[in-house]
Amino acid sequence: MIEPVAMANFFTVFFSAASVIVFGALYALLFAYARLHRRPRMMVLTYAAYLGLFAAVLTLAFAANLFSNGFWTLIVLLMLVGYLLAPHAIWYLCVGTHADGHDTGEGVTAETSPVKVYQQR
Repeated sequence: MIEPVAMANFFTVFFSAASVIVFGALYALLFAYARLHRRPRMMVLTYAAYLGLFAAVLTLAFAANLFSNGFWTLIVLLMLVGYLLAPHAIWYLCVGTHADGHDTGEGVTAETSPVKVYQQR
């Protein structure tokens, strides 16, 4: 059983949970922007946002006593891996989905990228 959060940790839990939301959204937005506008240098900022998310999740897990049980430790680690890999998987899914309708036999090109498909509509 998980011990309840101590009142001394309430603000830590509150702000770290808010930070998880902010850094998660920032990671997804920066990732999408870097990929859509083909700016690979922005991926550094994307992974910096992920590091902020990583720190916020660990802070939340420690403040909420989630590391006292092996099950919750596994859940926290799976969440961190999922947050890291989900934008990559979603990007390739979107590129593959949009490329099927405009496939010229050459695979994904500048003409079949999600940016070009969006601009054509």
